[in-house]
Order: sequence, then C-alpha cells, then structure tokens
Amino acid sequence: MLVLTELTKNFGGFRAVDHCSFSVAEGTITGLIGPNGAGKTTLFNLIAGALSPDSGTVAFLGEDISHLRPHRRFARGLVRTFQIPHEFHRLTVLENLMVAADHQDGERLWENWLAWKRVTRREDEVRARAEDTLAFLGLTHLAGERAGNLSGGQKKLLELGRTMMTDPKLVLLDEPAAGVNRTLLREVEEKILRLNRERGFTFLLVEHDMAFIEKLCDPVICMAEGRVLVEGDFETVRRNPHVLEAYLGESTA
Repeated sequence: MLVLTELTKNFGGFRAVDHCSFSVAEGTITGLIGPNGAGKTTLFNLIAGALSPDSGTVAFLGEDISHLRPHRRFARGLVRTFQIPHEFHRLTVLENLMVAADHQDGERLWENWLAWKRVTRREDEVRARAEDTLAFLGLTHLAGERAGNLSGGQKKLLELGRTMMTDPKLVLLDEPAAGVNRTLLREVEEKILRLNRERGFTFLLVEHDMAFIEKLCDPVICMAEGRVLVEGDFETVRRNPHVLEAYLGESTA
C-alpha cells in the first residue's frame, strides 16, 4: 500500500531522514519506533505531504505522491492524526466529526441557494454517520460537549473518529497513547484493533509505549539517526542488539 524508497530530508547541515526505505502492507498495523531524534516525525511529515523530500520517493497505491500537496493525498485516502490533537475546540464533538466528512454539497456557496434540498439531505446523512461513529467510540454522551473540554484520551478517540468519517485507506497515527490515562488507553487500543479487523483499516503508527506496540503491531520498524535499523515482529525487534543499544540504551556487550 505504501512504499518509501531512499527518502532523504535535510535541514541545513542536519540530515533528519537518511535514505530511509520500507513498505506498509495493506491490512496491517505497522509500528514505527525509535529514540527521540530518530526522524519519525519528519518521516510522517514526508508521507503526509507537510514536507517534500530532498531525494527519494513516496508511493501510495502504486502512485508516486512524493510532491503532492497534503489535501491531494487526503483525497486519495491517506490521512493522519497528531500527537497533540488538533480538534476544533469551540465546535461540539458531533460537529468535529461532521466537518471531517468529504463530498459535502454545502461547502459550495451557490448550492446552498440553488440545491438546498440536496445540501440538507447530505447533511442529514453526515450527521447520522457521525452519530454512528460516536456510538462506536463510546462518546455518544459527549456529542454536545465542546471538543476543547475533552480529556486527552477523549481527544485521541475523537481524532480517530474523524479519520473514520473519511473512509481512509491508510491512517498515520502519531503517538496515539501519549497523554492518555491507562483506562482510556485500553479503549484506544480496542478501537484501533476493531477498525483494523472489522473494517479493514491499515495503520502506520509512531509510539513510545512498548506495551501498546507489542499488543497492536506486526510488523515493527525501528529507526535511529534517520535510518531503518531493523524490521520484524515485536520480539525480533526487541531482542536485536542494535535496537537495545540505540533505542533502549543498553550496550550490545
């Protein structure tokens, strides 16, 4: 589904991503781990289109998207969440979901005047879908709450819900466990697993919580200094001496 080939990104004299190559297979939950400064966030920005690579390619569903703008990648089914949720904090939880849905006729000003019945019908469909999404996430009781008032874990669930409103083919999850209490974290884990197993969502996620990675991800890719160190199942990666040295701070000796 996603193929990265020799991706490189420099910031002045610093090389954040260094000839990085790996792929993400359809239907998987692929984990991306590594120490702070390994280049994970920069790599996510290259995949999502917030940055353009200095060299190398990003291919999605067989198409080179290396220099497509973010909204063009989104239209192809490549969506992302953020470590710090980017909710519309003054809108309600329900409205945050509704605004994420695509193909809304009301977004074109003239259709609100000339095709208002179609606009209303589509808005009713989007509202119904948003309500179903809230039920899936267990957030129905918060539908009318301002999104800015949610806890960190609830905001992570809301971000996940907004991806559900877009029919994504690949979801990039940036540290979904960060800032989430252990109770809500179990909810986040369960929803990601259900979306993968029941609805066929493919995920590439960055995370530092190794228990989270172990439970959800196969394969796991470890980065260090902008490069891929090792790729495999969790146990293979965890026991690799280079990973122990670079990521866990243990000497290979």
